[in-house]
Amino acid sequence: MSGTSRLEVGDTAPDFTLTDAHGESVSLSDYADSKVIVYFYPAASTPGCTKQACDFRDNLAELDGQGIAVVGISPDKQEKLAKFADAEGLTFPLLSDPDKSVMTAWGAFGEKKLYGKTVTGVIRSTFLVDHGTIALARYNVRATGHVAKLRRDLSV
Repeated sequence: MSGTSRLEVGDTAPDFTLTDAHGESVSLSDYADSKVIVYFYPAASTPGCTKQACDFRDNLAELDGQGIAVVGISPDKQEKLAKFADAEGLTFPLLSDPDKSVMTAWGAFGEKKLYGKTVTGVIRSTFLVDHGTIALARYNVRATGHVAKLRRDLSV
């Protein structure tokens, strides 16, 4: 459906450096010696994205206990991300990708179905990156129940 190429297990994860909600630079290479879940979502403070972010927040201790960090990426500006993080008590990095270049590189921006129509936008996607390599790639994930399924898939 999307003209954007999608990442697959075994691919090298495209590196990035983006600004977080607090104005700090965060790079994928910061997690080069570990595992990190990188998830892409359309817009902070919307119902589905809030549910998904809070789900990650509520499961962060278990993920962290398995040595897995979490990073969320959206096209939102830093100020909106800061308000979202504060309002929902999110303690993991939320990164701003306003030009959608990182989303495009990861196959998380392009054509998708929305209410039966084909539109161009952020494709809700989740990846597990293990020492710089894609260990799990999920596109068009549901906001609700996604983290529970992810934990089952990862045996966390």
